[in-house]
Amino acid sequence: MIHESANGGKTSGFKTIRLAGGAASFNWLPVYLAERRGAFAKRGLKIDFRRYPAVDQVTAAVKSGEVDMAITPPEGAIKDALDDGDLRIIASNAVKLPLTLIAHPRFRRIQDLRGGRLGTSSLTEGTALYTMEMLRRHGLNYPADYEFATVGLHPARWQALQDGRIDAAVQPPPFNFLAVDAGYTNFGEVSDVIPEILFTAVICRCLWAQANRHHVVEFLKTLIHATNAFYDPTNDDELTSLAAETTGVEGQFARRAVCYLRDKRTFENDLSIPPVAYEASLTLMKRAGIANAATLARASEVIDDSFRRAAAD
Repeated sequence: MIHESANGGKTSGFKTIRLAGGAASFNWLPVYLAERRGAFAKRGLKIDFRRYPAVDQVTAAVKSGEVDMAITPPEGAIKDALDDGDLRIIASNAVKLPLTLIAHPRFRRIQDLRGGRLGTSSLTEGTALYTMEMLRRHGLNYPADYEFATVGLHPARWQALQDGRIDAAVQPPPFNFLAVDAGYTNFGEVSDVIPEILFTAVICRCLWAQANRHHVVEFLKTLIHATNAFYDPTNDDELTSLAAETTGVEGQFARRAVCYLRDKRTFENDLSIPPVAYEASLTLMKRAGIANAATLARASEVIDDSFRRAAAD
């Protein structure tokens, strides 16, 4: 786990929110934009960023109270809530899948991945589910036709692909651009198979959120404003700089990533959760055997939209 201090470490007069996530990636751009502009501090908030090497560890950290909130794939929170746990989804983050299936150059067709090793960060959340669905559409089913290697988040997947430890993996921008420019095979956009889904969400413990309602609403208000600023092209230079810092890539790839995310309408302006996106997440959980139909019938209980609605008013 990586601890990133914010606001210069000053806590006096601020409410500190311990905010967790996996690798710093494109979906954090609105958060980092708000942080750079001092928007959280203006609302009396100090964001204490915590990074974990796998998304299931992020979910576990929220559940244990090690952190207060997270921006992460929602499947772990959904399963916890449906198992009568305390985790809830309070807003969306990314509702489109800006992911590309990238393979070693020796593979020319998706069907050639039969018997291969696919990279992921978790077997129960996020990329594994999307990879399963994309390959299923091409006649390849897990675990009969391929295996997963839990090599880590997207920077680790890119390294594992270059090292030859995996044969393919879904990759977000700008790593998809880096790979294609380096001659790796592009097997297409995951969004062509799954047009809309709750890719990442804001999750927290419901009792903590209720006890800190004002601060949670202020956090979401800030994030809504920053998300709308992301869609304003006059902010492109600032966003490109942030994307380059966040992912550690050159400016040309960072700018391509910002345009790519904007073109896909990756974020909902008001952080709402489109019903079709949530239903897609539930469907993939069912297909992967993570939850059954009877349990998923209660899935509406997982979302507490009251904080987001208050923030959007």
